[in-house]
Amino acid sequence: MASRPGQARKVPRIALTGGIASGKSTVARLFAALGAKLIDTDQIARDIVAPPSPVLALIAARFGPGILTADGALDRAKLRQIVFDDPAARLDLESLTHPAIRAEVARQSATAGGPYQLVAIPLLVETGAAEDYERVLVVDASPEVQLARLMSRDGATPHAAQRALAAQATREARLAIADDVIDNSGDVAALAPQVEALHHRYLKLAQP
Repeated sequence: MASRPGQARKVPRIALTGGIASGKSTVARLFAALGAKLIDTDQIARDIVAPPSPVLALIAARFGPGILTADGALDRAKLRQIVFDDPAARLDLESLTHPAIRAEVARQSATAGGPYQLVAIPLLVETGAAEDYERVLVVDASPEVQLARLMSRDGATPHAAQRALAAQATREARLAIADDVIDNSGDVAALAPQVEALHHRYLKLAQP
């Protein structure tokens, strides 16, 4: 990561990903508390469709005004149901949102600074963006743990929880692109030592 004379130091970017209910948000908060600059693509995805928004207009044009609430905001639950049941519709939605998300990630990354940046990307495998980052960190939990958390956290039925897991990349696919792995199959207390160890590793990446 050394910089040439007169050249700005490049801030290392770590992609953080993991399956649904794996604990990505908890891990991200722990890193942020240690000083990592966090860029959250879930938050960006919400921001880019906040009205008035050209992306929201494109989504409404593709899926119809029925996916808007009475006050013109995006009805996420309704849109989620449409794309959940229709892979082609999901691809259409991604073609409308992903370019805007990538552009906003780049904009935030250029100004965030920090010793390193943690970019939370739940769909990293699905979007094929792993090569854009210095390292990939996967928060891992067994499917059994994910199912139990989904049913407890969201009140999901076993069938709905299974469908949610099946709609994502497999655990094996995520682990295949991982440079680093945090095991979150157990107690939350076990996360902090793992996060601290990786934080120090990433600080070394940032050294000139």
